[in-house]
Amino acid sequence: MSHEDARPRPPHGAHGRPRTPRERRQAYKDSPYLPATVLVLIVAAAAGLFAGSYTYAMADPTPHRIPAALVAGPGDRATQVFAAGMEKALDTSLELRTYADPADARRALDEQRAFAVLRPAGGGVELDVAGASGSAVAQLLGEAGLKVGDATGVPVRVTDVKPLQKGDPRGLALFYISLAAVIMGFLGATQLSIHARGLDPAERVAFTAAYALLGGFAIAAIVDWLLGAVDLPFVQSWLILALTMFTTGMVFTMFNTLMGRWALIPTWGLMVIIGNPSSGGAVSWPLLPTVLGHIGRWLPPGASVSAQHTAVYYQGHQFVFPYLVLAAWALVSCAVFRVLRHRAPGGRARTPEHAGTPS
Repeated sequence: MSHEDARPRPPHGAHGRPRTPRERRQAYKDSPYLPATVLVLIVAAAAGLFAGSYTYAMADPTPHRIPAALVAGPGDRATQVFAAGMEKALDTSLELRTYADPADARRALDEQRAFAVLRPAGGGVELDVAGASGSAVAQLLGEAGLKVGDATGVPVRVTDVKPLQKGDPRGLALFYISLAAVIMGFLGATQLSIHARGLDPAERVAFTAAYALLGGFAIAAIVDWLLGAVDLPFVQSWLILALTMFTTGMVFTMFNTLMGRWALIPTWGLMVIIGNPSSGGAVSWPLLPTVLGHIGRWLPPGASVSAQHTAVYYQGHQFVFPYLVLAAWALVSCAVFRVLRHRAPGGRARTPEHAGTPS
């Protein structure tokens, strides 16, 4: 080879000229680097929000509004003094409602309209708390009651009239099983969208319902039958878990229809970053920041915890509201998916039938 052949040749044509800034930007947009960069930023932000939301809600629970039932007549000075002391000790967060009949006060406790009952007992006061309504709230009320009794000189006896089950002394098992149903519900839908893209819309809904039923059964069976952590009303708890899994799965499917590959972002934000900390499962609603305490009731995680909690500890005093919340989210998600199913990723390609065959 001669020296002339070895020398680099000058670039020529369109391939030889340097790319313009506009062309470089377009090449970057068309490359896998753009979504990868966006994912790096999203994951970093989600990690901070995830830690921040749970720390904000659970690290330092503070009472904001604790409804309590007061059974006292006009001349019952000891109970009135004790009630005033409790309000002062809890920094006016105790919201007392007066009942003339002790049975009405106990009914308020059973219907979860009150977290405690103050009633006269001899020359002192009986403070009934409900550990099942939230162990942290019951502990806070019990400790405050004993201190107020010592400070005011009013004899007080604290009784937990709705104790938690022995296998769940902190009352977290119901939160954990609801958390499992929420997360596995939408993770199952993400896997269907990846590994079963050929499913038609009706088939996608059917398979979501199928894994929800089997998954809810598995959660309830392991926690109750295998571990014995909580004695569940099995069929009811199973169906609550199944409805939770189906709802969160369909919420992801709705966002997948609306946003495509970025659907996990609003689903994760709604269910995990906001929904689970505000569900009232790990920290009771009276101890949550006020905004979270109100929002949590309207989201699937909070509705699931509430329905499960009432089914286990307050049989005979069921609320329809949490079931309506779960059903509303599921129905809206299914409706959006059905109306916009032409935008949903996946589905089998259809080849039109020929009207006739050429002779």
